[in-house]
Formats: sequence, structure tokens, C-alpha cells
Amino acid sequence: MSLLGKAAVAMWWNIRPERRAEFGDWHSHEHFPERISIPGFRRGSRWTSTTDAEGFFVLYELEQYEVLTSRGYLDRLNAPTPWSTRMMPHHLGMVRSQCRVAASFGGGVATSLATIRLSPRAGQEAQLQAHLSEALGAMAQKAGLTGAHLLLTDTPRTSSPTTEQRIRGWDGAADWIVLLSGYDADVVERAVAEQLSPSALHAAGAQDNPTTGRYRLAFTMTPQDVAAT
Repeated sequence: MSLLGKAAVAMWWNIRPERRAEFGDWHSHEHFPERISIPGFRRGSRWTSTTDAEGFFVLYELEQYEVLTSRGYLDRLNAPTPWSTRMMPHHLGMVRSQCRVAASFGGGVATSLATIRLSPRAGQEAQLQAHLSEALGAMAQKAGLTGAHLLLTDTPRTSSPTTEQRIRGWDGAADWIVLLSGYDADVVERAVAEQLSPSALHAAGAQDNPTTGRYRLAFTMTPQDVAAT
């Protein structure tokens, strides 16, 4: 998939098994339509971990970076619905990054996704970004893959804890994020193990110990889907 905009919100969290059924109902039928109705939100997607029974990844694609500080978005974050208020405490280990899209290649929405959270070594930022942009552009064209993207966390300076954040507790944040999607999970995994391995990333300028997650698509929605309902 090619990202539909110049900014994104990337989130990882866990949901305990006994809450998963209600979470899926709430997130698909109330929360996604609420978010996607905000001006500037282009697409939302929810992904279920294939390696962690409690893990989820959610990505919101935004038209412009300024959407992150828009009145429409902040009003929603500070006025959660009763159902949202009940569900937010069950978002465990939340990592939430507000990002600029540094590179995006490919098209369509595929079924498999890998996320890699990493940080550049001091003084290696430009080298690492150039390497990743070139490598991801080539990957997106390979059989079995459909999209490759680089997000850089850039938390708005005016950002302060919202009502939703206060309900959840402290949110962590990623630094740089690589997303690799495809229709063949084995090909996605092979690319992660080879071109995007910790040793390959370190050689290109990344710090040690990136965090990698593997996911399958659970649900996606665009403003057109909201209008259709």
C-alpha cells in the first residue's frame, strides 16, 4: 500500500483475550468511524499480531501533518464517548507515535505487515534515511510485496496529555518506523530477515536492537466507507 497523505499516527498495544471481542466491536463500529470522520483522516487500518496473542497495530494516515493539531482531532481526543472511556484502560503497553511520512512506495492494501521500530545512531541520520529510502523503494516492486514506508516521529510541540491519554496512562513513543506490507507473508518475513535485519540496519546507521512486529490485516476504513454507512 502507498500511504494516503504526508503524516500518520502509528500505535501498538495489547488487549487481553477476555476483552478482544468487545474491542473488535467497539473499534470497528464506533471508534474507526469516529476517527475517519475527522477532516484530514484518509485511512485507518487495524492489524492483529501473528506472534503475540494480545498484540495489535493501528495506523491512521493523514492528509497533512497539521491534522495532528487540528481542532477536529483534539476535540475528539478530549471528549471520548462512554464506550471509549470504558475501553481505553484496556489498551495495555500503548506506544503511540505522531509521524511525518519520510518515504512511501507501493499501492493497495495487502494482508501481511511488518513494523520495525528503530533509531539512528548519532550523526548517521542522513545516511540511514537515504539508505532506507532507496532500499524501500526497491522492495515495494518485488513479487510478494506491495508497500514500503518510512515514518519519522515528530510529536507536535504544542502536544499535551489528552483526556484519552490520561485514561490510558502514560503512552510510549517510537522514533523511526519502517512498514513493509505484502500479499505473501513469507516474502515479507524474508525481507525482514535479510534487508531489514538488525545487522543490516546497524550497518546502514541504526542503533542496535530494533523492535520488529508481524501482523495480518483485520480491518480497514476510509472516509468513503463512513459515508456509505
